[in-house]
Amino acid sequence: MKNFKSGFTMIELVFVIVVLGILAAVAIPRFAATRVDAQISKGAADVASIRSAIVSERQSRLIAGDTAWITKADLDDGDELFEGVLMYPQANVANKDGAWSRTDAEGSGTYVYRAGGVPTIFTYDDNDGTFTCTAGTGYCDQLQ
Repeated sequence: MKNFKSGFTMIELVFVIVVLGILAAVAIPRFAATRVDAQISKGAADVASIRSAIVSERQSRLIAGDTAWITKADLDDGDELFEGVLMYPQANVANKDGAWSRTDAEGSGTYVYRAGGVPTIFTYDDNDGTFTCTAGTGYCDQLQ
Protein backbone atom coordinates (compact mmCIF):
# COMPACT_ATOMS: atom_id res chain seq x y z
CA MET A 1 0.00 0.00 0.00
CA LYS A 2 1.30 3.42 -0.98
CA ASN A 3 1.01 6.33 1.43
CA PHE A 4 0.12 9.57 -0.41
CA LYS A 5 0.44 12.93 1.30
CA SER A 6 -1.86 15.63 0.02
CA GLY A 7 -1.04 19.31 0.12
CA PHE A 8 0.19 22.25 -1.88
CA THR A 9 3.71 22.65 -3.11
CA MET A 10 5.67 25.78 -2.34
CA ILE A 11 5.45 26.88 -6.00
CA GLU A 12 1.66 26.63 -5.97
CA LEU A 13 1.44 28.73 -2.79
CA VAL A 14 3.78 31.39 -4.20
CA PHE A 15 1.76 31.49 -7.42
CA VAL A 16 -1.51 32.02 -5.49
CA ILE A 17 0.09 34.80 -3.40
CA VAL A 18 1.36 36.55 -6.54
CA VAL A 19 -2.06 36.36 -8.20
CA LEU A 20 -3.75 37.77 -5.06
CA GLY A 21 -1.19 40.57 -4.94
CA ILE A 22 -1.89 41.52 -8.56
CA LEU A 23 -5.65 41.52 -7.93
CA ALA A 24 -5.22 43.69 -4.84
CA ALA A 25 -3.00 46.14 -6.73
CA VAL A 26 -5.73 46.57 -9.34
CA ALA A 27 -8.77 46.54 -7.03
CA ILE A 28 -7.69 48.89 -4.22
CA PRO A 29 -7.13 52.02 -6.40
CA ARG A 30 -10.40 51.35 -8.18
CA PHE A 31 -12.20 51.06 -4.85
CA ALA A 32 -10.85 54.49 -3.82
CA ALA A 33 -12.07 56.01 -7.10
CA THR A 34 -15.49 54.42 -6.59
CA ARG A 35 -15.72 56.03 -3.16
CA VAL A 36 -15.06 59.51 -4.60
CA ASP A 37 -17.61 58.84 -7.36
CA ALA A 38 -20.19 57.96 -4.70
CA GLN A 39 -19.42 61.15 -2.76
CA ILE A 40 -19.83 63.21 -5.94
CA SER A 41 -23.16 61.50 -6.68
CA LYS A 42 -24.36 62.21 -3.13
CA GLY A 43 -23.29 65.85 -3.48
CA ALA A 44 -25.09 66.23 -6.81
CA ALA A 45 -28.26 64.79 -5.26
CA ASP A 46 -27.90 67.17 -2.30
CA VAL A 47 -27.50 70.17 -4.62
CA ALA A 48 -30.61 69.14 -6.58
CA SER A 49 -32.59 68.75 -3.34
CA ILE A 50 -31.44 72.13 -2.02
CA ARG A 51 -32.33 73.91 -5.27
CA SER A 52 -35.69 72.17 -5.44
CA ALA A 53 -36.44 73.08 -1.82
CA ILE A 54 -35.53 76.72 -2.45
CA VAL A 55 -37.96 76.88 -5.38
CA SER A 56 -40.65 75.07 -3.39
CA GLU A 57 -40.28 77.53 -0.52
CA ARG A 58 -40.46 80.39 -3.04
CA GLN A 59 -43.72 78.99 -4.44
CA SER A 60 -45.18 78.71 -0.94
CA ARG A 61 -44.26 82.31 -0.24
CA LEU A 62 -45.74 83.51 -3.52
CA ILE A 63 -49.03 81.79 -2.71
CA ALA A 64 -49.02 83.58 0.65
CA GLY A 65 -48.38 86.91 -1.11
CA ASP A 66 -44.69 87.25 -0.19
CA THR A 67 -42.51 87.90 -3.25
CA ALA A 68 -39.15 87.66 -1.45
CA TRP A 69 -36.79 84.72 -1.81
CA ILE A 70 -35.78 82.86 1.34
CA THR A 71 -33.03 84.80 3.11
CA LYS A 72 -29.50 83.53 3.66
CA ALA A 73 -30.16 83.43 7.41
CA ASP A 74 -33.35 81.39 6.90
CA LEU A 75 -31.50 78.89 4.72
CA ASP A 76 -29.53 77.65 7.73
CA ASP A 77 -31.02 79.07 10.88
CA GLY A 78 -29.55 76.53 13.29
CA ASP A 79 -26.78 74.03 13.90
CA GLU A 80 -27.87 72.12 10.81
CA LEU A 81 -27.47 73.42 7.28
CA PHE A 82 -30.43 74.10 4.97
CA GLU A 83 -32.77 73.70 7.93
CA GLY A 84 -35.05 76.35 6.50
CA VAL A 85 -35.79 74.38 3.32
CA LEU A 86 -34.95 70.66 3.63
CA MET A 87 -37.07 68.16 5.50
CA TYR A 88 -33.88 66.49 6.76
CA PRO A 89 -31.21 69.20 7.15
CA GLN A 90 -27.51 68.49 6.63
CA ALA A 91 -25.14 68.37 9.59
CA ASN A 92 -22.54 71.14 9.61
CA VAL A 93 -19.37 69.01 9.44
CA ALA A 94 -16.10 70.67 8.42
CA ASN A 95 -13.29 68.83 6.63
CA LYS A 96 -15.15 65.55 6.16
CA ASP A 97 -15.61 63.90 2.79
CA GLY A 98 -19.21 63.63 1.64
CA ALA A 99 -20.35 66.37 4.02
CA TRP A 100 -21.40 70.02 3.93
CA SER A 101 -20.02 72.85 6.04
CA ARG A 102 -20.57 76.57 6.38
CA THR A 103 -17.52 78.64 5.44
CA ASP A 104 -17.97 81.43 7.96
CA ALA A 105 -20.68 83.02 10.06
CA GLU A 106 -24.19 81.66 10.08
CA GLY A 107 -26.32 83.25 7.40
CA SER A 108 -23.44 84.07 5.05
CA GLY A 109 -24.85 81.94 2.24
CA THR A 110 -21.50 80.28 1.44
CA TYR A 111 -21.10 76.52 1.84
CA VAL A 112 -18.44 73.89 1.13
CA TYR A 113 -19.00 70.32 -0.01
CA ARG A 114 -16.00 67.94 0.20
CA ALA A 115 -15.46 64.92 -2.00
CA GLY A 116 -12.16 63.05 -2.03
CA GLY A 117 -10.62 65.74 0.16
CA VAL A 118 -11.35 68.42 -2.46
CA PRO A 119 -13.54 71.34 -1.34
CA THR A 120 -16.21 72.69 -3.70
CA ILE A 121 -17.71 76.07 -2.79
CA PHE A 122 -21.39 76.96 -3.27
CA THR A 123 -23.04 80.32 -2.73
CA TYR A 124 -26.71 81.15 -2.18
CA ASP A 125 -27.88 84.52 -3.50
CA ASP A 126 -31.08 85.63 -1.81
CA ASN A 127 -31.68 88.31 -4.46
CA ASP A 128 -32.58 85.75 -7.13
CA GLY A 129 -32.69 82.42 -5.24
CA THR A 130 -29.72 80.85 -7.01
CA PHE A 131 -27.53 78.21 -5.36
CA THR A 132 -24.43 78.11 -7.54
CA CYS A 133 -21.01 76.55 -7.52
CA THR A 134 -18.02 78.89 -7.53
CA ALA A 135 -16.29 78.22 -10.84
CA GLY A 136 -12.87 76.66 -10.61
CA THR A 137 -13.37 75.03 -7.22
CA GLY A 138 -13.36 71.29 -6.69
CA TYR A 139 -15.88 69.19 -8.59
CA CYS A 140 -18.08 72.07 -9.80
CA ASP A 141 -18.82 70.48 -13.18
CA GLN A 142 -19.95 67.17 -11.71
CA LEU A 143 -21.97 68.65 -8.82
CA GLN A 144 -24.06 71.00 -10.97
